[in-house]
Amino acid sequence: MEISDAVIVVTGASSGIGEAIARAAARAGATLVLLARREDRIRSLAAELPGAIALPCDVTDDGQVSGAIRSAVNEFGRVDVLVNNAGQGLHLPLDEVDPADFRAILELNLVAPLVAMQAVIPMMRTQGRGSIVNISSGTTLTVLPGAGAYAASKAGLNMLSAVARKELAADGITVSTVYPYITATEFHQSLRAGARRTAPGRPIPTADTAEHVADVILDVIRSGAEEARLTPDGFAGR
Repeated sequence: MEISDAVIVVTGASSGIGEAIARAAARAGATLVLLARREDRIRSLAAELPGAIALPCDVTDDGQVSGAIRSAVNEFGRVDVLVNNAGQGLHLPLDEVDPADFRAILELNLVAPLVAMQAVIPMMRTQGRGSIVNISSGTTLTVLPGAGAYAASKAGLNMLSAVARKELAADGITVSTVYPYITATEFHQSLRAGARRTAPGRPIPTADTAEHVADVILDVIRSGAEEARLTPDGFAGR
């Protein structure tokens, strides 16, 4: 998928990786559709990006998601790329996790990406092409005490991505998964509950910049690669 002239929908575009994706894609010539709950932030960002539109959207509301995609298609005639970036962390030992908090991050991190995919797939099928990128987490590639609930939500997203990639390949739609590990954003200041934890004896790796992660995501869109992992040097996995 060429970035230039593509219409790209980014969820969670009000800050962090989502904002960085929008800026990088706009520099590459794309037209951006910015989705997030924080209307002031996405409207301010859209004003900086040529041709971009801001659509306030709570991605856990199915109706708002379908409405936002309809608005994007009405405005630009198509959607070429969907980046499912919106998400939230929950970092507590499993015996301390409130089931209500777990349900909330499952809705945001797992159900909402499925709903957004379902909203764009018919359009992409008609076009005969499209790219969907789901932003997962490096926590799904290791066993990190305290991150079990969050990692479980993202592990589910990994499987949705893998199956969708197989199911949609014949329609010309690529589905890719990107695994950031630690990124210098406000993510850990806006957790659903808890605080960032590291495994005993494991040093905290240097955080990637949001701009670096965005560049990796754009490369995945261009190549159609199945995945990209931003795990640190010496990462031992399980």
